[in-house]
Amino acid sequence: MWLDRIDRLSDLPDALLVKILSLLPTKQVVSTMLLSKRWQFLWMFVSRLEYSDDIFQDGRFLRFLYSSLLLHQAKVLECFSLKLGRNSGDIDLGVCVTPAVNRCVRELIVEIDASSTETHFILPRSLYTGCRMLVTLKLQNAVLVDASEMFSFPSLKTLSLISMKYPGDGFIRKLLSSCPVLEDLFVVKCRGDNVARLVVRVPSLKYLTVRTTSEVEYHQGLVLDVPSLEFLDIVDYTDGFCIVENSMSKVVEAHLDVTYSHPQQLLASLTSLVQLSLCLTTSMDTHFDGTTFSQLEQLKVCTCETEWLDLLMRLLKAAPKLRFIVLELSHGIRTEDPLRDWNQPSRVPECLLSSLEYFDWKQYGGREEEKQVARYILGNSGRLGLATFYPKSTNLVKNLQMLTELSMSPRRSSICQLEFCGNYNHVSK
Repeated sequence: MWLDRIDRLSDLPDALLVKILSLLPTKQVVSTMLLSKRWQFLWMFVSRLEYSDDIFQDGRFLRFLYSSLLLHQAKVLECFSLKLGRNSGDIDLGVCVTPAVNRCVRELIVEIDASSTETHFILPRSLYTGCRMLVTLKLQNAVLVDASEMFSFPSLKTLSLISMKYPGDGFIRKLLSSCPVLEDLFVVKCRGDNVARLVVRVPSLKYLTVRTTSEVEYHQGLVLDVPSLEFLDIVDYTDGFCIVENSMSKVVEAHLDVTYSHPQQLLASLTSLVQLSLCLTTSMDTHFDGTTFSQLEQLKVCTCETEWLDLLMRLLKAAPKLRFIVLELSHGIRTEDPLRDWNQPSRVPECLLSSLEYFDWKQYGGREEEKQVARYILGNSGRLGLATFYPKSTNLVKNLQMLTELSMSPRRSSICQLEFCGNYNHVSK
């Protein structure tokens, strides 16, 4: 029966068989050469080659990799993927990547598992000039060396650089300047990457994600000139800075989890936002007053820092169309300092009176300051339909007490329902 099915497949044209083979893992594709004479050479023309050293042991991976690359004959590669770890041995990335470059590869992925090997894998210089058809480039835990040649990535739209090592700041600027149609950039910085200030000047860029953890040297810098940007996601725990050189008037979604001492300029450049998620270690100074987020509908504020309440009140004042607010303790308490003394604003923000519909508070602790904020929002939100509280405590008695206190708080909206989720579920009419 199985052989009959193989015979039926053999009746299909070569071009269709090659397409079918391209959907399979490369190890299985190569093994089809043993089926019959008809299949002996078909695998050599598949347009996708995906290698991972975790499917081989005892050095067989390198033999399989080098021999299959040597025999492969497709003129164009849709994808070349290479994932290396403890079984990769003394692999030469140049021998592996250069054939893909020479075959006008469209998607190139090189991922190194740094936890399982201490080898420094160096990418070949041919990558910089030979990838004119490359659309997607994803690199992880490898080394990019300097080159006197001009970089050329005229078709590149997606670029991912995770824990890479560079010759210096200028290298990334040179690399990005050679990508005239780049739309999506994902960067994870690492210790010893030789980049103290990441400069992103890409007129075509629409999506930008930058991760800089506390393991990286302190005071990292980010410079942005991205007028077409629509999505921004920054995580930076190095007490660094961000400079915005030109307007970012097209950004509709931003996620900022940073320890910048002066985040005002960055926030003030994002006035076109519809969705915003924030975790800041500093409050906004008076220079932020007057900034308006006229399109902002969804706001999430992390409550792990003592400044979150000041930040929330300033944003309520600045966002007249807010519909959804989420407060969440996302990182655990970084400090045990009490919240700043809070006095209710003399004027109720417009969003509470006319637009807020949903309010979620995750990891609600029931401290006195939190109770005051909850009562204020419940008592002043004219269109609020649902307020949901997720208690931080696992104590049933304490949760019931917090629910009772909240359910007795005045609610301006006649349609507002109060829901308590966790060890005790209840909706108060």
